Amino acid sequence: MSTPCSMSLMRRVCFLSSAALCVASFAGAQSSSLSPSTQYFAGESSSASSQPFSDDGLTGAGALHDAVAALGSGRGGGGQDNDSGHGFSKLAFEAGGGFNAPIGNDTPYITWGGNFTGGAGIHFSRRFSLLGEFQYMDNKLPGALVAAGGGQTGNAHIISITAAPVIDLFPKSANSIYLTGGGGYYYKSTNFNIQECCDFYGYPVTVTANSFSSNQLGGNIGLGYSHRLGGVYGDGTMKLYAEARYVYIKTPPITETDGLGTTELIPVTIGVRW
Repeated sequence: MSTPCSMSLMRRVCFLSSAALCVASFAGAQSSSLSPSTQYFAGESSSASSQPFSDDGLTGAGALHDAVAALGSGRGGGGQDNDSGHGFSKLAFEAGGGFNAPIGNDTPYITWGGNFTGGAGIHFSRRFSLLGEFQYMDNKLPGALVAAGGGQTGNAHIISITAAPVIDLFPKSANSIYLTGGGGYYYKSTNFNIQECCDFYGYPVTVTANSFSSNQLGGNIGLGYSHRLGGVYGDGTMKLYAEARYVYIKTPPITETDGLGTTELIPVTIGVRW
């Protein structure tokens, strides 16, 4: 039989034990409920900082930034109108040929002929270019001058190396008008030819009976028309051109042994530029 004192002590022990178990159970429940939540938020934060922004966010923003930059720099659809954009090259080339017409006081000493022109240079912009040009002109001599020089046929060869600026008045248009001109070195030789017999096969041979030449400065100025070709993707840089120039060469006067007076010609040339 238990005494009241011992029963009171046992009750106290049972009560304290029950309280301790309750506290431990509550703490375990709180820990288990908070741990997944904390891990979930931590995982979500890590995923948000790596997947969406690295794969979609930053890549998409970078692509959008590049597209806007391309439009701003002229690399998009309107790049042809920008000097640093697609379809624009700093290097310039030309090649063409045509005919020459005499003009001025030298018509008794030179007549019609043909020419070849080639050049290379730099496009400083779509509007302005500078070319170094080589031109070869071959003109016939009038019959009276040929006879006076003791020949049967005659010609005048003119070789020039000049600097020629080109100013495009409508650089954004497929069809444009341009101004050109320049000056430099001119070499002119006048030749009187006769035929002698014969070559190995028995045909007459043309030889030069008399000739004189001179070196001098000269200049030219002209007007031209150009048409830009479209190219495969509409970004073509090649142009067809046709131009006429006035050429003035300060050749020696007729009173000197190597001259027939100043030379004036109008060469008309058709060719390509790019």
